Amino acid sequence: MPIRIVTVDAFTNTPFAGNPAAVCVMAEPRPEAWVRNVAREMNLSETAFLVPRNGDFDLRWLTPTVEVDLCGHATIASAHVLWEDGHLLEGAQARFHTRSGLLTADRRGDWIEVDFPVKIATAAEPPAPLLPALGVASPVAVVKNVFDYMVEVASEEELRALKPDHTMLRTIPVRGVIVTARSSTPGFDFISRFFAPGSGIDEDPVTGSAHTALGPYWGAKLGKSEMTGYQASPRGGVVRVRLNGDRIILGGQAVTVMHAMLLT
Repeated sequence: MPIRIVTVDAFTNTPFAGNPAAVCVMAEPRPEAWVRNVAREMNLSETAFLVPRNGDFDLRWLTPTVEVDLCGHATIASAHVLWEDGHLLEGAQARFHTRSGLLTADRRGDWIEVDFPVKIATAAEPPAPLLPALGVASPVAVVKNVFDYMVEVASEEELRALKPDHTMLRTIPVRGVIVTARSSTPGFDFISRFFAPGSGIDEDPVTGSAHTALGPYWGAKLGKSEMTGYQASPRGGVVRVRLNGDRIILGGQAVTVMHAMLLT
């Protein structure tokens, strides 16, 4: 039987911006090889696979090459599809059982808020390839959490001008590398980019899970608990963050750009 799959641009309200995710809601689990083949076929930074569980949903996120432990944009895209396609009532909370525990999503007007665990980054010695691969000679700071290295640079202009060596970055045994700076653009507190060639994605358009580190990092530096970040990929996207103890609320918008049917 054909299975519906929906492509959603997350962390944006404009089609063909933000970060695209494919969302596949299945009546029951499908074979592992099928799931991985679909993720490879969609060839997006993430494809989300959902299966109902007593009113909640089991949720997995797969890149074209690996399964990941946490993904913000595909979670927002998943909640958007559940409400838009009638799997959940419009005002109902979306509840997801994932590799990172129970995650929830709520609609707040035109925005979707997801409740994620904070992933604090602490000072770290950069591995030899890291700064040369980024082309950063004098970082403000280098920190690391369970997923990624994060490098703060001196300015938004420096961040936007980076042209990383993705082949060199691929040798570093982490999920990805966040580069960030204080924003000089009105309306944004900080700006970032995210590179993950080792996970099959040279530059991710907008990375919600990176903000589980960016939020507490910039919150401490700026003395704020609520901030707005901009991820400066070619597509670009906006992430609202709100610190809540060991949790962080990530806010983003979403727009559907395609419906399709998987025939096999």
